[in-house]
Order: sequence, then structure tokens, then C-alpha cells
Amino acid sequence: MEDIGLSIYQSAWYSFPRKLTRNVIFILMQSLIVILPSMELHMGCTDVEQNITCLTIICCGLLGMLKMGWFRIYAKNLIDNYNSALNDYLTIKNTKERDIMRTHAFIGRFLCCSMLGFSYFGCVIYGVTPFFYNPDNRINITNRDTILKYPIPSRCVLEYFNVPTGMYKISCLVQAVILTIAATANFGNDGLFLNITLHVCGQINILRIHFINFDVSSPQIYDRFNALILRHQNLITLARELADLISFVLLIELFIISILLCITGFQFIFALKVNNTVMIGKSLMALSLFLIQLTLYSFIGNYLKSEMEEIGLSIYQSAWYSFPKKLTRNVIFILMQTKSPVMLQAGNYIVINLSTYVNILKTSFSYLSVLRIIVGV
Repeated sequence: MEDIGLSIYQSAWYSFPRKLTRNVIFILMQSLIVILPSMELHMGCTDVEQNITCLTIICCGLLGMLKMGWFRIYAKNLIDNYNSALNDYLTIKNTKERDIMRTHAFIGRFLCCSMLGFSYFGCVIYGVTPFFYNPDNRINITNRDTILKYPIPSRCVLEYFNVPTGMYKISCLVQAVILTIAATANFGNDGLFLNITLHVCGQINILRIHFINFDVSSPQIYDRFNALILRHQNLITLARELADLISFVLLIELFIISILLCITGFQFIFALKVNNTVMIGKSLMALSLFLIQLTLYSFIGNYLKSEMEEIGLSIYQSAWYSFPKKLTRNVIFILMQTKSPVMLQAGNYIVINLSTYVNILKTSFSYLSVLRIIVGV
């Protein structure tokens, strides 16, 4: 039977966008989700609720376009990591080590499917919401006084381009598909990145076991220990490539999520006050998606950092005191390396871990409280 973990990475590898034209087509399709609400805002045809919806959709579209373009520019970093993952599944035969790899692959697959499933559910919510604004779930397209609602606020834009109101349902369906594509670009790329980051964490975990169980009494002690050192250097290189790839994206994403947490949080509180069920559902869905993104990056970033740091602890737990003097000096260098571990950083200066996660939440909710008091909600 084909190995489950290997099939996961093979499928991810073959589905990886390697052609520039494919990326350009997808970016152009995603640009619609930015252009339509931007034009709608410019035309001044939206109310406060739609303004927030436009801002949220624009930000999500920009993040999707940024990730598609950025992952294409730094494609080599992902290719190196996925080549290494394929090689790991082909070469590692130890049952315990393969169980560790399968566990991390399962977690990555579960996170990816959960994010995409939840985001698709959000697209469905946005897609069916316009029909709840009309009595008896019917659209009277012959009534000129009827204000049509769309999944992406774009009524004035479509009227400007003379799109007939008779195509209302088709327009809603097309916009729902555009939302789904944008969600795939945003959360799908997150799943791709977090999946391979978890694999690197699993390999570091395996390396820690090798250091702890290093047998001093066996022959060729120098060659075996040098092989572990080379593996450590290789994992540091792979982790640093991932950190360099995501650094700028995380900086933009943290900035956008921090702002949108305040805005959508305020919208949610206001919706509860006026008892607007549709607004409650949409704002709660947006809040949940932003928090999921922030939570996953924070937890996995913290996990990568802790695994890198615990390499030093694993060496300390080994029989290092029985090593020859030359190997003891190498141990010192490894311990020094673990003092400055590779971490996921936003803009190369904001460490993405649980502490940063808590600080972002505290700051966002503090601004939200001030905004609520000022407006008097």
C-alpha cells in the first residue's frame, strides 16, 4: 500500500503552481474581488455595513494576491522544502520516526482542510445573505425601487456597466465563485505553508531523539555525530528559507488582521444591539476566520521556535560527557546555535509566537473598547 504521508506530499508537490501563466491568471481572477468593492466605495453607493463588508473583502483579496505572487517569487524556498520532505519519506524507514512524520502530516492536513472548509462555509454565508434582505426570499426584479444586494457589494458597478437585473441570480453565483477562489488563494496558501512547516518541526523532533539516544560505545562515532550535525544544519537552512518566505507576508497580514479585528468586532457588537441577525452572522464569520489565521500562525511559530531551542536540551540529555574532546567542542557550537533559533517573524523583527498572539488580541480589543465607548454602543 502506498505510504499515506508520501502521497500527501506528492499530491501537494504536483499541484504546486509552477507555471508563471497559471499564477498570472489566478491573480487576475482574484483582482476582481478587490476592484469591484473598491469601485463601489468610490461611487458612494454603500452604507456603513456595506463599507465594512467592502473593506473586509478587499483586505482578504489583497492577502490572497500577495500570497500567490510572493510564493511564486520565492518558489525555490518551497521547492527545496518539498523536495526534502519527499526525500524524507523515501529514505526514513524507522517505524517510530515514520509515525512522527505521519502525525505531523495528519495535523497539517487537518488544519488545511479545516481552514478551507470554514472559509468555504463563510463564502456560502456571504453568497446566500443577499436573498435574506428580500421578503419571502423572492427578488422582484421588475420593481425599480428594489435595492438589490450582492455577495460582493457591487450594485452601482454593475449598473454602471449596464448588467441587466434579470441576471441577478447569475451575478450572485459568479460573485460567490470569486469569493471561493479568493478564499482558496488566502487560506490554501496558508495551509500549504503551515503543512511544510510542521514537517520541518517533525524532522527536528526526530533529530532530537537521535541526539538523546546517541550511542558513544558504537564504532565510527565521529562520522555518526557529524552526520547529525549536517542534518541539523540542513534543517536550519530549510527553516530559515520558510521564515524568509513568510516574513513580509506575515507583516502585512498582522497589520490587516489587527485592524479588521477592531472593525468587525465593533460591527458584531453593534449588530447585537440592533438585533440584526444577518450582520451578526457575517461579522462573526469574519472574526472567526481572522482569529483562526492568527492562532495557527502563532501556535506553529511557537512550536518551531521551541523545537529549535530544545535541540540544545536534547544534547545535554545525551552522554556528552563521554564524547572525545573533538566532539565536545562541536557540542558547544551546537548549544551556541540553539541560543538564536530560527523563528517565524513578521518583517524580521516581530516574532510570531504565543506572546505576540496575546499582545495582538489585547491591543485589538483595547482599541475596540475605546471605539465602542466613543460611539456610545
